[in-house]
Amino acid sequence: MRLILAAGTTETALVDGISAAGATPELMAHTPPGDAELLVYGEPVRSPVTPISPTGCVTPAAVTRAVREVRAFPVTTIDAGLAAPTAAPTVTLDAKPGADIRAERAVPDADGLFERARSFGASLPDDAITIGETIPGGTTTALGVLTALGERVGVSSSLPANPMERKRSIVRDGLQASGIEAGECENAPLAAIEAVGDPVQATVAGVAAGALETGIDVTLAGGTQQLAIAAVLRHAGVTDPLTVATTSFIAADRGEDIERAADRFDCELTVTDPGFDERDHVTMNRYCAGEVKEGVAMGGALSLVPAGELAAVRDRFATICDRLGVDEFLDEAGPESPPDPGVSSEGR
Repeated sequence: MRLILAAGTTETALVDGISAAGATPELMAHTPPGDAELLVYGEPVRSPVTPISPTGCVTPAAVTRAVREVRAFPVTTIDAGLAAPTAAPTVTLDAKPGADIRAERAVPDADGLFERARSFGASLPDDAITIGETIPGGTTTALGVLTALGERVGVSSSLPANPMERKRSIVRDGLQASGIEAGECENAPLAAIEAVGDPVQATVAGVAAGALETGIDVTLAGGTQQLAIAAVLRHAGVTDPLTVATTSFIAADRGEDIERAADRFDCELTVTDPGFDERDHVTMNRYCAGEVKEGVAMGGALSLVPAGELAAVRDRFATICDRLGVDEFLDEAGPESPPDPGVSSEGR
């Protein structure tokens, strides 16, 4: 099994009040590059920050890395519109960062990017792939695409309190700026991405479509963002079997929504509980309290681990947190303290 990580950015993440994606707006662009480096190398290399939340909760890339250290699997990173460089080796598809969805067009090259990603997916030699994503602001763009498709599916948040009304307002503004109505893109899913989506969506959908065409088993690793990709594929006429793998944290947040959406989009749904509540560990406690929840293929990676090996993943995750120094930051900062400006934060 190959894990493919699509890493990109959207200016939508800079909208106030929707994303926990950076201690400062300047650092936000470093979250996806840092995630890619952490997944590939075990720590940031070129990125100046370790991605954490405003309260200090480490990126889910650390969980996915822990799984990789327990159950080795190859990783391919795709530059799906990075706004800052990464030391992780990347496949380049000539993707540009996404614009604010309140602009006239959020992803002007959605069609072209999808086709380039589709060709890449069709060229893969693997029997099975798991596709994950890292893009701050991605749950808002997911809501935008779902709304443009006419799908009434809610989205999650890396924040403990999900600012859904704020997201809906931004999506309404985005649709108005693009001159389309909710549901108008039912038969044109790439037009939905062009109007109110992000470049990671076009990339993941394209890779998945190309891989499915050649008989590769595809798992979309993530929560409501990946369900939005499943919606794009189904609206594009892709009928092949598809799996969505997510975490128990997403299920606790939007359980009925994700089950209903998985049925609606004819997807097998896999939910994995990493058992963080079995450890008295400061970062694991933050996840159990509803922070971060998913991202960087966390749910897909965890689904590869037999239940008897999850304790080893928790041990490795604790080791990675210690190596990155994030637990020390949490202990010193406390739950209500603002972040150190030298670290970035996770937000999807």
